[in-house]
Amino acid sequence: MEYRRTAVIKLDTPEGADDSLRETVAQFKHCANTAAEWCWHGDDGYHVTSKAKAERALYDRLRDETDLTANLVQKGIRRAVEAVKSGVSRLERGENTSQPHFSADSAVYDKRSATFHRDHVSLSTIDGRVECDYILPDDSETPPTKYVSDEDFAFRMAHLQYRDGDWYLHASMRKVEADEDSSEFESKHRTVLGVDLGVNNLAVASTGRFWSADEFNHWRREYETRRASLQQCGSRHAHENIESVGQKEYGRFEIYLHTVANELIEEAVEHDCSHIVFEDLTHIRENIPEATWQHVWAFRRLYEYVEYKAKEHGVEAIQVDPRNTSKRCSTCGFTHDDNRSEESFECQQCGYENHADYNASKNIGLQYLRRRQNAGDGGAPVDVRLNRGTLNVSGEYVPPASVEAQNGSPRESLGA
Repeated sequence: MEYRRTAVIKLDTPEGADDSLRETVAQFKHCANTAAEWCWHGDDGYHVTSKAKAERALYDRLRDETDLTANLVQKGIRRAVEAVKSGVSRLERGENTSQPHFSADSAVYDKRSATFHRDHVSLSTIDGRVECDYILPDDSETPPTKYVSDEDFAFRMAHLQYRDGDWYLHASMRKVEADEDSSEFESKHRTVLGVDLGVNNLAVASTGRFWSADEFNHWRREYETRRASLQQCGSRHAHENIESVGQKEYGRFEIYLHTVANELIEEAVEHDCSHIVFEDLTHIRENIPEATWQHVWAFRRLYEYVEYKAKEHGVEAIQVDPRNTSKRCSTCGFTHDDNRSEESFECQQCGYENHADYNASKNIGLQYLRRRQNAGDGGAPVDVRLNRGTLNVSGEYVPPASVEAQNGSPRESLGA
């Protein structure tokens, strides 16, 4: 049996290495975005989804334009091709999508561009190799130490990411064992991240992380005011300015949504989730009547970005029927209109209280588990990831192992 895990390792970079890593990541993004543009527009109007064809067309050019090693250039091209493939699949299903764009400070490394050790990694950069020590928890049973220190887990590849002033290695690891107790192992370790979408909070994850829509709503109102003022003028110059305002609005929102998508995926990876579960967006205006057309566009765009970006990390984005997720109690299952009052949730039956969007995010994750359970295929994930512990398909809270051993284990709460 094969076990796969993602170890999120904080790196201790040597003095002077930060600039080299930053420029390496910047040039990697240049390769990916150049390849995405070429593949999306393709030859004779057809999208290019062949890695070999893309490499033949772009490899020499990108080697000249960057200081990257051959392997990193190839990885940048292949990353773009995978994203374009995902976009083409959506087009074939009749869904709207657009050319992929990579904005996150991230680069892909395999065993040719990185040498993985148990206490450090050697990374290829534009200025040669850089060796970075791992910063790991002392507890050998706590991820990522649990996987990094286990010689049976082999490094396969990794994503180097820069966020909040630090460098992290999202290392994909694999362990192969005899195929006994495989179903039990999978059922214990596969989890999903539920995500609720809304007007006040653009996204809320079942881990308790919120992405506020304040900035989005502020600029949405600002651009609406500018357009209204220009429309009153009625001149040709005003009309041209309206188009310019629209382009600026689109660009600002695109950057914001890419950021949220990247952080949602990071949340899933850090909590070892196999799926990111969204509500079905087909009838989103009926489910969120106060949502403007900009909100609806943002919800759909966010899902598209998460869908194609998550695949690079071995995570799948899916949608479920959102009925009753906002008024159902994630603890006891009691469903009633009076359970929710604006942003507050209080179950009229068991008394459970929490933020309404947070409660809904847990229900969205549970909705997927119930769907998989009813399918009867035996391979469904079995837990919804929370900020502390997990929630199983029956709505029962399972605390972390470290808490479970204590007397009077506390229930999960909203927060870190």
